[in-house]
Amino acid sequence: MNIRSLTRGDGVVIGAAVVLFIASFLDLAGYDCPSGVDCSRFNSPNAWDSLGLLMSVFLAGIIGAALVILGRLAPRKVVGLDLGQFGTAFTVFALWTAFWTIIDVSDAGAGLILGLLGTLVLAAATVAGPLVPALKAPLVGAPKPPQAVQPPYGGQPNQGYGYPGAQQQQPYGGQQSQGYGYPGAQTGGQPGQPDPAQVQAAQAQQSAPQGGAAPAGDFTPFWFAVPVARPLYGEDGAPNPIAELAPGTWYLAVEQRGQGLIAQTQDGRRGVLQDTTGIQRG
Repeated sequence: MNIRSLTRGDGVVIGAAVVLFIASFLDLAGYDCPSGVDCSRFNSPNAWDSLGLLMSVFLAGIIGAALVILGRLAPRKVVGLDLGQFGTAFTVFALWTAFWTIIDVSDAGAGLILGLLGTLVLAAATVAGPLVPALKAPLVGAPKPPQAVQPPYGGQPNQGYGYPGAQQQQPYGGQQSQGYGYPGAQTGGQPGQPDPAQVQAAQAQQSAPQGGAAPAGDFTPFWFAVPVARPLYGEDGAPNPIAELAPGTWYLAVEQRGQGLIAQTQDGRRGVLQDTTGIQRG
């Protein structure tokens, strides 16, 4: 389960389910106490006193919300349908029952009124959540991408200090790629002056690109996050996805293939992300 896959619409669904649970303990109908009568011991029934109303409105809405959230955290299919689709059907059924129940009651109490509002928000969030961009945004912000480690003072980029491939610091007065007083360092020149041929060779060595450097224009790996869940297909071109990229998680793009990206998941799997629209670069 990936909690970062929850959207703002899912947050509204959770809030509406909490409202429904609270409304189930409130009075279903109001009453007027006649004058001269002690009504302190009179209790109006709530949803828990009516099993049919409890199951068809309050518990149906809560169960529907649970199925929507569970389908988002751990996508599963039952009889070819997602859990979220079953949850949406439950929430719409709860709204329909609450609407006709409150019409049939002459003096609706706080429980019925709040239950109708809760089911209305719940059904609207489950239906409009996958459609409205504001509700499709991640509920939890994406973490910051890993920062590159700064090399110690005197070290080479992407290499630790004293890395075997790093260029060694030359002693003061020594020649390039030669130790101080290296035999032949001053051959053919004046005492204390470098040989012109060696100076030209050193300059040519410095101007040449270092081994392993990538040519300008090559693809540079970067971190990215997807705005919505998107499938990751295998590099062999198989039609079935090998993984699903969830919003709120950073993935590493290691190569570009046409309009798609070769992405690497947290567990090391690599595949092709065909839809790259709206991705967030780290």
